[in-house]
Amino acid sequence: MSDPSNDAPVLSVVVLSWNTQGLTLACLKALFAEEPKHTREVIVVDNGSEDGSADAIEQQFPQVRLLRNPDNRLYAEGNNQGAAMARGELLVTLNSDTEVREGALDKLVDFLREHPDYGAAAPRLSDPDGTVQYACQRFPTLLTVLYFDSWFGSFWPGSRHVNRYNMRDFDHLVSRDVDQPPGACCMMRTKEWREMGGLDEQLALFYNDVDLCNRLAKGNRKIRYMADAEVMHHRGASTRNFAKMLVIWHRNRLAYYRKHYGSIGAMWVRLCVRLRIWEEWWRIGRRNKRDPGRKRAERDHLRESQRELWSS
Repeated sequence: MSDPSNDAPVLSVVVLSWNTQGLTLACLKALFAEEPKHTREVIVVDNGSEDGSADAIEQQFPQVRLLRNPDNRLYAEGNNQGAAMARGELLVTLNSDTEVREGALDKLVDFLREHPDYGAAAPRLSDPDGTVQYACQRFPTLLTVLYFDSWFGSFWPGSRHVNRYNMRDFDHLVSRDVDQPPGACCMMRTKEWREMGGLDEQLALFYNDVDLCNRLAKGNRKIRYMADAEVMHHRGASTRNFAKMLVIWHRNRLAYYRKHYGSIGAMWVRLCVRLRIWEEWWRIGRRNKRDPGRKRAERDHLRESQRELWSS
């Protein structure tokens, strides 16, 4: 590993941590367990964790460059902070709930150095038992808003569109170019990241990686999914702690469509969300026909979530 006082490393690894002490320490242990081909530095941005993560990192991995935020700056801003500290030629954002397998990051570095026409590269993700995670997706379209997570996506032609969006035609066992690689680990050139402005902080928690990939694609920069580079991933270890995650997801999706499809796209998203809310209202009534108290409570919660969603 490179020391911050030495010459600039080839790779800067940015790990964002929020209340995942055990997972973050395991992530760092995996990073430091190998002797990498390319020099690297590890930057950890702790987003105001309340579980002692920052102190544990400082004690067990003093070679890490640690940034302590006083509060949770969420995903986009936290990663941008880490990227601003990066001194490497290449930059990889790595979720704290991952463990890199030996040689995985070196393979991504080699690929980007050998293929200047590519803007990003990402590894295959796997569950702890080795099962492949089907994490690549195609870019979302206006039809995706209508079909995704709704009754309309449960039958043809919606089901066909959802399957295509989620790349269920791809076994993730071979390398290929993709629209959106797994966001849990993605590598770019540091210079290009900064020229693009990094992650859009208006997309604080969701869709920021989709937006970044979309901007790369619009600049004729290809993205490579590399099946022979493996990173183990515990799914959603940080985001499951957000009580308001669904509201933030809808807000970020609305912002993404406004950015890439304009005011018409934003209006379409709002209409589809209202349809989805009406669908959920009906489902609540159907599953609680014999429990009016529970039905009332669930519908009150739905109303509150709707008010919060449209409040900004």
